[in-house]
This record gives sequence, C-alpha cells and structure tokens, in this order.
Amino acid sequence: MIDSIKVVTALEMSRIEGMAYAEGASDTEFMENAGKAIAEITEEFLLANELPKVVTLLIGKGNNGGDAYVAGRYLIERGHTVFAYHIYSLDTCGPLCRKMHERFTQAGGKVHFVRSEQAFHFEPQGIILDGLVGTGFHGKAEGVLAQAIVAANECRLPIIAIDIPSGVNGNTGAVETVAIHADLTIYLGLPKIGFFIGEGWNYIGELQGASFGLKDSYIESAKTESFLFLDETMPDLLPPMHRTRHKYEAGYVLGIAGSPNMPGAALLASTAALKSGAGIVRLFYPQGMEVDLSAAPYELIREGWDREDDERILEEAKRAKAVFIGPGMGRDKESKKAIKMLLSHLKIPCVIDADALYFLGESPSWKLPEHSVLTPHHGEMKHLLSGFKETDTFVFSDVQEYVEKKQVTLILKGAPTVIFHPGKKPMIVTCGDPGMATAGSGDVLTGMVAALIAQGMDPWEGAILAVALHGRAGEIAVTELTSYCLNASDLLIYLPLAFGADR
Repeated sequence: MIDSIKVVTALEMSRIEGMAYAEGASDTEFMENAGKAIAEITEEFLLANELPKVVTLLIGKGNNGGDAYVAGRYLIERGHTVFAYHIYSLDTCGPLCRKMHERFTQAGGKVHFVRSEQAFHFEPQGIILDGLVGTGFHGKAEGVLAQAIVAANECRLPIIAIDIPSGVNGNTGAVETVAIHADLTIYLGLPKIGFFIGEGWNYIGELQGASFGLKDSYIESAKTESFLFLDETMPDLLPPMHRTRHKYEAGYVLGIAGSPNMPGAALLASTAALKSGAGIVRLFYPQGMEVDLSAAPYELIREGWDREDDERILEEAKRAKAVFIGPGMGRDKESKKAIKMLLSHLKIPCVIDADALYFLGESPSWKLPEHSVLTPHHGEMKHLLSGFKETDTFVFSDVQEYVEKKQVTLILKGAPTVIFHPGKKPMIVTCGDPGMATAGSGDVLTGMVAALIAQGMDPWEGAILAVALHGRAGEIAVTELTSYCLNASDLLIYLPLAFGADR
C-alpha cells in the first residue's frame, strides 16, 4: 500500500476552506492554529540547525501576514526574540492581519513599517519567516513586495515560507519576476500543485505540513490533482525477504541493451538490477561487444545475440519475470527493427528506456507488452507526445492521456519525478538531488525498476519505490561526494544504504 498525501491547487484549497467557513468554522481560530503550528516547526528548525532564538517576520497585507504575526507571538511566548517588517500600512491590510498585528505588539513584538515611497531598508536577524503573500498570489511581484523579496534572498539568512514562497503561483508554479528562495516551506492543510510544476520546485526548499484545524471531511472532499509520496514509508514497500528465497524467486531480469563502443548504459542498468535484489540478470548485447563488456560484474550473465533473430531472447523470456530494453542501443536501422520485433513479441513486463523510447516516439502505433513501464525525461516525453499532438510544452493531463491510450506505467523523470498509471492520479516523488542530473543516472533507475518488478511488485508500486530508492541513494551519496562530484556509478555504491535506510 502506497502512503501519500493529496496535492491540490491553491484554488481548491481556498474552496474547501470557504466551505468550512460557510458551515461555521472560525477564521480567527484557523489562523491561531496555523500560527501555533508554524511557531513549533520554526522552533524545531532553529534547534536542529543550532541557530540562535531570533526570528525576523516579513509581513504583507493578507492572511499570510496574519499567520506570521501569530507565529511570532507564540515564539515570543517561548522566549524568542522576534522582529517584524511590515511592508504596507495597516489601513491597507485585511481585518485578520490587523487583529493579529495588535496581538503581536501587545505581546511585546516590535514592528517596523516600510514606507512604499522610500527605498526598502531591511536589517534582518536570525532567520526570516516569510509572510508576504500566500497561495492566492498570482501575477508579478512588483514595487515594495519585489524589493522585500530580493532583500530577503540577498541577506543569505535561512528563510521559512508560510504556505508557499512569496512570488510563486500556487496553481502553476510560475514566477513572473522574483520569489522567495525558501529553505523550508510549511504548507497549511495540503501541499499545492504549484510546488512541483513550473519553477516552483526551485523555490520551496524542504516541505513540511501543518494542520490548522480543517476537518478531515473537507480534506477528503478536495479535488485531487496528484499525490505526494511519503518517503518514510519506503522500507514497508520492499519485497519480502523469505528465508527460503532462491534466485529465481528473487527475480530473473533480462536486459537488452548496449551497442559497440557504448557499453556503459547497459552495464549501469544491469548492475543496478543486481544491486536491487534481482537473483539473476542476463544481458543480451549485439554480437561483437565482448571486449567492451570485459569489465562487467562477475555476477552478470552476458550473451551476444544476432539482432536479426529474436528467438533466443524470447525463449529465455519464458523463464524471466521482467526485461529492460533500450539503454545504449543506438538509433540505427538494425536497432529500430530489433526493438520493434521484441516489443511486439515479449510477454513479460518491459521497462522501456532511452533509444527504445526514441523509436516509440517515431512510431507511436507500436504494440507494447502488457504492464510496460516507460521512463522518459521531459525531452523524451515531448517526443512521445508528438505522435499524438503538436506541443512544445505539456502538462500532467497530457501525460495522463498518453498513459491511458497506451495502457502503460510512465515515470516522468525530473525534479521532482512523477509516476503515471492508467486510472490513477499522478504520484509525485521528491527524493533526489540536483547532482543526479548526470549521464547514466536514468539507466540505473531502469535496472532498479526491472528488478523490483521481477521480485513480484506490480509496475505502479515498483516504479514508485524504485524512484524513491534511486533518489534516496543520490541524497546519501552527496553527503560525502557533493552534488558537483556525483556520477551515475556512485549511485550503485550507495544503493545498499538507500535500501537499508530507516530499517
């Protein structure tokens, strides 16, 4: 069972809050609850990072500013020093923001009002709590708002954003001018889709949720855009490890990959399958690559094949549980013919990557084996969609439409990575590190997906778990190697730690 949390648009979150107010909920009580939760998380952040108990509030004119004032008041009560910079005059602010400003000052909070006709003067201390604008913001951050955002980013102090970094569109992820670069975003209620699309992922930092008292019934009624995978549940998803396990039960994976002078992708995918629990991995490669593959792991079974004849592979596929195809195969006519022939005859789950995806984009009518998993990055996804519609850009609904038509599971690789499956909402997996944007990283993921499916996982859950473990390996690796120095082969070294994390 996959544990996850709903992801909604900012508009949908506003709608269900409006339902609660219409049925008697108190906006003041909601704000008090939100501010208290924000204060607690802020205090935890300070403690975890060994920072002094000093907080600077950045306040706008709406409820986001009110949330910040409440959090500041609770922090004062807990012994923190709190300063506020309010970038608008009080008479332009909403009633809740004004009310919480009064309570903040009564608690001893100091407020500096910024006059819009003057240059923005900002002397923050400690960490910054961003309460400038919330998820209702859209358009361009301009004037004093833009000045405050730029000043906060330039001061190089840690920034915690309330609900969303100011300047990011909660529905589209667009940043039209400037936005807060948060170290942590505390989302209220449910995460917003704008965190994960457009430019949003560059700004939100770490994510942590806070409840403000909205009843579960409203959460359950919310229209879901996608789901956010809870990565702490990874260990519970791993295939069971029975004491009587044998190598065929552990999973037999076939790899069809590589081309002369290009063994790397095939070796990365094959080794990843071995490192991810597969009991046997047999790599079929074009004849003549024997020297290229001489550095292969001892455990990898290597077998050359004539690309004009698929009988040997189909014979072996009767015993195997999963196959991956495409890494490093090249784009010549012989490869295209071989891939088409194999995809039309294989009867086991097939993980389709790299050059096989290219040919599938060129020939969208190709038949695919049942339970296939496609692993495109965004550029490859555009190519796949080109067979269905003319588009320079695409959204989740375009990918979902493709998945429904082809009846496949699809891993849209990126930051974050999103997994699609027929009849399901997309699953967002945020594990990973920018250093993983390196040649060969996707080949490692391909082998991992095939191995987990071969061990009995269905393609949907196997794809999600593989992406999460792959990302976790990258996160662990960069703690020693840094994001700059990570190579795809390093992921293979850190996979055992990813599989064993939190167990």
